[in-house]
Amino acid sequence: MKRTTKANLPRRNALRVVAAAGAALAGATLGAPVRGEEAPRCVLTPAQTEGPYFVDERLERTDLRSDPADRTVQPGALLTLALRVFAVDGAACAPLAGAIVDIWHCNAAGIYSDVDDMRLATRGAKFLRGYQVTSTDGRVRFTTIYPGAYPGRAVHIHFKVRTRTSQFTSQLYFDDALTDRVHVNPPYTGGKRTRNAQDGLYRAGGRMLELDVVRATQGYAAAYDVGVRRA
Repeated sequence: MKRTTKANLPRRNALRVVAAAGAALAGATLGAPVRGEEAPRCVLTPAQTEGPYFVDERLERTDLRSDPADRTVQPGALLTLALRVFAVDGAACAPLAGAIVDIWHCNAAGIYSDVDDMRLATRGAKFLRGYQVTSTDGRVRFTTIYPGAYPGRAVHIHFKVRTRTSQFTSQLYFDDALTDRVHVNPPYTGGKRTRNAQDGLYRAGGRMLELDVVRATQGYAAAYDVGVRRA
């Protein structure tokens, strides 16, 4: 469970882990995150760099774990990620429908697909990449795995929101203590990794981008509200 001090951050959309939520999680399909229908905080999400490994695969899917080329599935702790995207205009905001939301991240061994990685060339592979189109209420949902440790970076997930007239890119982070617990188990390497406070990108707005993660029936579940500037 997250420390109560973090729940008070102005941008955070904490998942309220109470007894009722726990009961709901116990019966949720694939451990879908429990989120109330509270109004979003109409605050812009901090932008962060795209990084070197974005590939515009145009691969529309919910489950990112498999490689469509050979159907192999990436091992790791199951993570269900639900995002709500809002267009922010001053102090008001509204759900952003019809936007393309891409996410991409490394596997349990810290490897990205479809790139010339410094440790392994993975051109042609497409695991842990994909996009969804936001619904009328701005929602998308992905099934993936908890990311591994990429050298020199805190554990993170990249995401991009694209409309016909604009795009927004940022990253999502995890609590170090939770990652410690996840990464001691196979197939994670469990070795030395960069912690949040050691990551220069995390220090530039990462606390506002840190996911609140709860245990689910299978694996973990997280949710986050993304506020982008109205075009």
